[in-house]
Amino acid sequence: MTAKPNLAPTPPMGWNSWNTFGCNINEQLIRDTADAMVSSGMAAAGYKYVNIDDCWMAPPARLLRTARPRTRAGSRTGSKAIADYVHGKGLKLGIYSSAGSYTCAGLPASLHHETLDAQTWASWGVDLLKYDNCGEQDGIPAQTRYKTMGDALVASGRNILFSICEWGSNQPLVVGSDAGGHMWRTTGDIANSCRA
Repeated sequence: MTAKPNLAPTPPMGWNSWNTFGCNINEQLIRDTADAMVSSGMAAAGYKYVNIDDCWMAPPARLLRTARPRTRAGSRTGSKAIADYVHGKGLKLGIYSSAGSYTCAGLPASLHHETLDAQTWASWGVDLLKYDNCGEQDGIPAQTRYKTMGDALVASGRNILFSICEWGSNQPLVVGSDAGGHMWRTTGDIANSCRA
């Protein structure tokens, strides 16, 4: 197996749909966000990733996935069109899945479909995968599930930054690199809060 490339020598910067929009996402939001990142000067300042989080693969988003895991043949919009648009702005596209049978929002995820999903994302032009730890896991240890996806991303032939989204319970700081991760989180979710 080919060694993973160093895709994150410094922390990658960008935008993620989840905390503001949750499942209320669509293709126009992603295009508008890419436009805003360029026009605001954020892209020039180093913010390069437009990351589509959970809910892209099914209603209400109907953004990229219409069937596991391919989009409609010949569709003018959808996965490849969004990636092309984002890349045309000089930015990179991130996508989300989970190392279980379903995502944190209860939608189809990648357990037992790692190779097909990685190949599909590579064909779309995806540059980053945020990989969560929700869903049924069939008793498979987290490190094994993450490594399966890490290997599949490398085998896809496209350089896809692998961001392991884990809350610290499975020692991502210790096992993240061995599982193929380029970066990993070690805490719970952030929240929008203010303290006086």
